[in-house]
Amino acid sequence: MVVLFGDCGEETHDRLGLKGASLCMMTRAGLPVPHGFVITTDVCREFFERGELPAEAFRQVGEKLGALEELTGLKFGGADRPLLLSVRAGASVLMPGMMDTILNLGLNDDAAAGLARTSNNPAFALDCHRRFIQNFGEVVFGIDRKLFARILEGVKKEAGVESEHRLDEKNRRKLVQLNAKLVRRQSGGQPPDDPMEQLRLAVHAVFRSWESPRAVTYRNLYRIPHHLGTAVTVQAMVFGNLGDDSAAGLVTTRDPTTGEKRLFGEYLVNAQGDDVLSGVRTPRRIRNFKNDFPDLHQTFIESCEALERRCRDMQEIEFTIERGKLYFLQSRESNRTAAAAVRIAVEMVKEGLIPREEAMLRIRPDTLDQILHRYIDPEVQARSIARGVPSSPGAASGRVVFDQEGAERARQTGEDAILVRNETTTEDVRGLALAQGVLTARGGKTSHAAVVVRGMGKPCITGCEALNVNTNNRTVVIGELVVREDDLITIDGSTGRVFLGAIPLRKAVVSPEFRELLSWADEIRTLRVRANVDTPEDAARAVAFGAEGVGLCRTEQMFMTADRLPTVRSMIMAEKDAERERHLNALQKMHMQDFLEIFETMLERPVTFRLLDPPLHEFLPPLDSVLMEAAVMRSQGIAGEELEKQEIFARKVMSLKEANPMLGLRGCRLGILNPEITRMQVTAIFEAACAMARRGVAVRPEIMIPFVGHVNEVKRARAVIVEVADYVMRKHGASVAYAVGVLIEVPRAALTADEIAPEVDFFSFGTNDLTQNTFGMSRDDAESKFLYFYLDQGILEDNPFDAFDEKGVGRLIGIAVDIGRRVNGGLVIGLCGEHAADFKTVLQCHKLGMDYVSCSIFRLPAARLSAARAKLLSDRDGTPPPSTKHTETP
Repeated sequence: MVVLFGDCGEETHDRLGLKGASLCMMTRAGLPVPHGFVITTDVCREFFERGELPAEAFRQVGEKLGALEELTGLKFGGADRPLLLSVRAGASVLMPGMMDTILNLGLNDDAAAGLARTSNNPAFALDCHRRFIQNFGEVVFGIDRKLFARILEGVKKEAGVESEHRLDEKNRRKLVQLNAKLVRRQSGGQPPDDPMEQLRLAVHAVFRSWESPRAVTYRNLYRIPHHLGTAVTVQAMVFGNLGDDSAAGLVTTRDPTTGEKRLFGEYLVNAQGDDVLSGVRTPRRIRNFKNDFPDLHQTFIESCEALERRCRDMQEIEFTIERGKLYFLQSRESNRTAAAAVRIAVEMVKEGLIPREEAMLRIRPDTLDQILHRYIDPEVQARSIARGVPSSPGAASGRVVFDQEGAERARQTGEDAILVRNETTTEDVRGLALAQGVLTARGGKTSHAAVVVRGMGKPCITGCEALNVNTNNRTVVIGELVVREDDLITIDGSTGRVFLGAIPLRKAVVSPEFRELLSWADEIRTLRVRANVDTPEDAARAVAFGAEGVGLCRTEQMFMTADRLPTVRSMIMAEKDAERERHLNALQKMHMQDFLEIFETMLERPVTFRLLDPPLHEFLPPLDSVLMEAAVMRSQGIAGEELEKQEIFARKVMSLKEANPMLGLRGCRLGILNPEITRMQVTAIFEAACAMARRGVAVRPEIMIPFVGHVNEVKRARAVIVEVADYVMRKHGASVAYAVGVLIEVPRAALTADEIAPEVDFFSFGTNDLTQNTFGMSRDDAESKFLYFYLDQGILEDNPFDAFDEKGVGRLIGIAVDIGRRVNGGLVIGLCGEHAADFKTVLQCHKLGMDYVSCSIFRLPAARLSAARAKLLSDRDGTPPPSTKHTETP
């Protein structure tokens, strides 16, 4: 249950925690580590089961304390040469600052007097005593640290000093007395004089900090299992606050922001470690270390380098210098930015510390987005004013605007704008294009704003319910704060945070190491990676980011521009067939030009065109605004043809309104009821393909039928596609190899995939809508109303729209893949949607033997790395390799 540092073998961090395992490793390596022992995670789990520390564990603690006294020559709680302890949490996963620590444990009045005599430094002993009482009061009794801070400020003010370390002995003694009085008043007790009782209570408190709100929240954020528990390290104190020949500091073996290979950190002379972390004094940069401690400098550098080589990763090292002697208190893998993580991993491969495979397994794919977008300078401390759903990564600052006219004005004056709306519609597309970022009060990651802006590569926050947006008054109210049009704000689409004012941003820099890492990933992965695109410009960017084709071209997005939307609306509003045909022909020409440009970019790479998916009302203004405009016209006395035209428009919008449009007249249903729309789109695709064929380029169009639920829908839609394709190819005397497939977003389609598979050449799984339909929840409503409560309460372990739902959605996909390929061995299978770069999803796709995943452009690097990691982990775990008989060409 309890293990001395020196007695540890090669035990895993699962039992010892990262801190304990590190201290044991450093002790075995002969580094100067203060003696101590580890109370294992097994004891923590038993503590929570019993509600108390097991008697046998505490007996072993006493036994190891005796060994510690022999090793140090000090006496725990003794009045002469007292041994003081640090008691720290140390989980088996990295949770920096999330759990508690108690320092200087073992002090009482007698031990404090003995410490003063032993050190010949009464001020130092009083400082340690004051720190212990405060630390114990905060952690064990739960006293607000602000109360202790007020006492300290009062004593400093009375003494006329700005810094605590300048207090004289008299004032330090006064601090001890006032802190002890505060503890008695707040808790009804005080730190016990018995050092063993102090230790028992401290271990209890440190174990309990595993269940503290901040620790639970951190584990939820990073999906860390709650059952792991924490170890506790108990270590002999060494003191950096004994004078100018003593110090405490924190150093990383490389720069955690850039990854540069140099020591990076800070330290304080005559201080304890919590002084460095708390920021109560301005620390010195590690480059000054040589001047302050010239005799230790070379040893310090060599020891840090040796630790990194031994651990084969960048280390964060906590150290103390006690009267000229160096001690290492902790060494652990250090947090770092995504850019630094990539540089460090690649450089360590070149230094021979790790193989390529390990480098790829070290990088979290979901962090690569940070490298491709501007981001908030990590050294800037800023407090957010609101938080919403992080819907498109990156950060942007700009002046608040409420419509596209405001975005136009900002553009004309050369200023950046942030478009702020309750929600966005097709009417806002130009504003979205002009703004640097978008912030909405409603919506989720698949709402209109999120989908469109993500494709543009701009930051977006949706579902920020703290916002009260008043477009009439041109204000945004957040609690008591009023933000007006043209005020500066900053949004961070990676975290969902909103800031007042312009926060310093850093530009994305795609480093040579980043490109090299992805080239290694491409050599390893077997799963192909495609992109979701909306425009020819998107296609060009997708190729630049390494796309091997287009897995989803959302053709409706091509009509959402200000110059094309009127034609779409005219087509929808047309009463006569001839008029409707005229507008369809105009749309066909627009489409054909777009498709031709996409083919010119993608060349022989496959391109999947999804036929029109959204209901027609999405191309029209909101019904409320149409009715309001008619009412205003009547109130102003406007009559005749102008009013009649508006009322006809209102009736048409009303006729297209649906109670539940997500499950209404959309997808293949729209094409079946309006086959002329399907004919127009397919004609445009094959006109462009035939034009490329005449140039000698064998393009590979794939036509995707969306939102199918029944095989008869597939048969009906495919018949129209084949008929049109044959006609266009005969007309041009050209031959184009093409494929017809389905987008599976409805559970019934997955469960009847054996009926659908013989009718198609490919399946693509649209995980956004498939997740919504499987859970029976609208993402926008769920995320804004109840989903985060579900996550907080543990009803759901993960947000299924962020993290792939293996048991439900994953099982449906597995069934569809299995029964589909049984009846169609040549079926090409892919997955598109926001999950397509998520590692869990990609791993599932790899194991199922899918051919490709398709994701948004800026997530392509994450998908490429995820696919490589999936291959490496599957090989390591012995998972059978996916079938190789399925090719890209049906």
